This record gives sequence, C-alpha cells and structure tokens, in this order.
Amino acid sequence: MSERQDSDDHLSTTGTGQDGDDPPRPDISGKGDGASGAGDGPAPGARAFEARDRWQAAVALGLLALLTLAVAAVTTPWTVLTGGPPDAARDFTAAQIARARAFDAATSLPGYLSLALTLLFAAVLVATPFGARVLGRLRGPWWVRVVLGVVVITAIVEALRWPLGMWVETVLREYGLSIQDWPGWTADRLKNLAVGVVLNSLMLLGLVALARWVRRWWIPAAAGAFALTVAASFVYPVVFEPLFNEFTPMQQGTLRTDLLAMAARDGVPVEDVLVADASRRTTALNAYVSGFGATRRIVVYDTLLRAPEPQVRLVVAHELGHAKHNDVWFGTLLGGLGAALGAVLLYLVFGAVRRRAGVASVADPRAVGVVMGLMMLGTQLMNPFQNLVSRHVEARADVHALDLTRDPATFVAMQRRLAVSNLSDLTPDAVEYVLYASHPSSPERIAAARAWAKLNGVPVP
Repeated sequence: MSERQDSDDHLSTTGTGQDGDDPPRPDISGKGDGASGAGDGPAPGARAFEARDRWQAAVALGLLALLTLAVAAVTTPWTVLTGGPPDAARDFTAAQIARARAFDAATSLPGYLSLALTLLFAAVLVATPFGARVLGRLRGPWWVRVVLGVVVITAIVEALRWPLGMWVETVLREYGLSIQDWPGWTADRLKNLAVGVVLNSLMLLGLVALARWVRRWWIPAAAGAFALTVAASFVYPVVFEPLFNEFTPMQQGTLRTDLLAMAARDGVPVEDVLVADASRRTTALNAYVSGFGATRRIVVYDTLLRAPEPQVRLVVAHELGHAKHNDVWFGTLLGGLGAALGAVLLYLVFGAVRRRAGVASVADPRAVGVVMGLMMLGTQLMNPFQNLVSRHVEARADVHALDLTRDPATFVAMQRRLAVSNLSDLTPDAVEYVLYASHPSSPERIAAARAWAKLNGVPVP
C-alpha cells in the first residue's frame, strides 16, 4: 500500500485539514501537515514551550511512578506464608505430573508465537509508517477515522493470531478442557474483540480529541485514563460479563445458606453468590470476585459445584478474602495509576517515534496505529510486575481461606482437584512463571497450607 501525500490525508495542526470541523489550535510542533514532519522546524518560542512542557511531563511521570510504586508497596502483602520448596511429587502421581508437562509443552509453542507476533507487529506500528499508510486510506470525520482505525488495527492483529488461537483450542479439546464447538468458540472470540474495540475506541477518541483541543493534552489524558479504568472495573461485571456467561443466583439449599453465613461471619457484605454456566464451554473449575461497591459479586463456575461442598466452601472463602481485603478496588487503583502513567509516558515517547511512524501529532487520526503499538508494548512490559503483585495477593487470599475455615486438609484436597482438572503446570519453569503465572503454583499453595497447619496446631494433611 502506498502512502497518500495529498493534504486531505494529513491532520493540519492549524485546524484546516479535511474534516472542516477541526477547531483552530496553535501549531506548537512546527511540522506542518507532512507525515514525515518535514519543515523548517519550530519557532524559538515553540521550542521553549515544548521543552518546558516535556520537562513538566517528565516530572509528572516520575511522581506518578513513585505514587504507583508506593500504592503497590502498601497494598500488596509482600510477606506471605510459604512452606519451603514445593514438592509436586508428594501430592501428584508421576502420570499427573507428566500429563501437566505435556499439556504445558503443547500450549507453550503457540503461546510464545502469539507473544512474538504481537511484539513484532507492535514494533512495526511504532518504528515504521505502516500504520499511517494503512489508516491514511480511511475517510470521514476525524472521530470516524479513529474508530475505524481501532477496528482495522485490531483486525490485523487478530488475523495474525487467529490460527494460533485455533491451535490452542485444538489442544484444549484434545486434553478435554474445552467442549465448545467452533461456532461457539468463534462467537466468544469475536465478542471479546468487540469489547476490546469499544474500550480502546473510547480511550483513543478521548485522547485524539484532547490532543486536538488542549495544548497540554497529557494532563487531562492522564486523568481520563484513570477515570476510564475505574469506570470500566465498575461496569464490567454488569455490562460485559453477561455477554459471555449467564449468571443465576445459587439455588436455595444448605450450600447457599452456609456460604452466605460464612460471608456474614467474615464481615463481608454479600447479597448473593452467582453461578456461571461455564460448563457449556469448559470442564475447568474456577471462581472469582469482580467489581466493587454495588457491582461486587462472587461467582462460581457451575463445574465447581460438582466438587464436594466443603471444597466449594473453601474456594468461596478464598474469594471472600479478596473482598475482605478490597483486592479488586486496590487492583483497580493500581491499574488506573498505571493507565495515567502510560498517558504521560505516551506524550514523552511519541516525540521520539513520530517521524518513523509517519505522523506528526497524536491529534492525527492516523496516529491510532502507533498509539496502539505503544500500548501493546507497554502491556507486555507491565505483565511481569502485575503477575508478581497478583501472586502475593492470591497467597494472602489462601491464608484468609485457611483462617476462615481452619481446614487445611480440605484446602489441600481442593488444590489437588483444581490442579488435575485444570491441568495446571505443576513444575513451571522460571520464564513462564514470571511471564504468565498470576497465582502461585499448586505445589506452592499446598506447601503453604501445611505451613499454616503447623503454625496453628492443626493436623498437617
């Protein structure tokens, strides 16, 4: 695809581009309309303003980074109960360990290929004018081109990863973890993509609008990124989760009564425990807590209800630990701060990549490509840190469940069931553990339960 050089395809920083409705805004870049940023260079006053603005943004970035680290340091339980080196052979048979390793090997290759393709495409978007050339063919008002740009970039990424997703789905079926047919799998994947397009479109519409109207756009962009993250966490359980599962209140009975009584005893306000119809797509067992305030909910997979009731109670006790310690709220706070930090970092980094990316300003709808590329790279860079925090939070929830039930034997039995049913990696290597593990391994969790039993004078299972 050739890059169009007519003025209709480039945003004029003085508001005279193709849209006709662009607001006048000062040209502080001095780059004019050219995609490569060619020109006589900014005027001395503009250079001084830009230098001062970048210095202020750098200071703000440092302060946000310190605040994010401080919140993580205060809210993350860095000291958690451990039981020494985990020993998978103590609780799992050789056949179970071998099956888990085989499953991990079968899914690792497509997983790493997907990661590599994502990083490679992100690098192309950031370091070449590919995105600007593709998105330069779009027509319409700037806001239409922004949304279409998100759709186009998302479609290209998904086209690259779709065969790998089918590969992983085939492996899941071979091992009995997935029972979906291809139409159902495709529908779920497309719905997930649609949710991503909606959220990314909202974010990028706001970003481009601010860049077109506000000189120091990075300030309201950081505030908006924080607000959008918090709002999405609040509405996701009631708006987006029902797109993938049906949720029904747990049926009246002893289990429901016991769970609500346990929540009351724990001092955690829970109006209801919901059951998700996960069995229509998977045999895996799971439960989770999402949302906060009026949208906080504890959800269990219907597949989990096939386990003995004491084990279900223990899993819910773990989720009550998350609610008790406001883990969703603090996680949202960290996510919001990270999003705000990312908005400021985008402003600082964009100046270094805009020439290579073929766009002069974030205000150009063709900049959607490079912004999404930077987002992909940032997400991958942050994943190890997020997983580190998550593992400690999950370990605290395990201890909470043990404190609440005082039943380490059932805890160990439940961890064995979860590991075998979900084909959890029982002996993860260091790289995969850092990149992907959001929970401690099952042997680690079992070892911690035994350490808890010793500390509390309870028979060690």
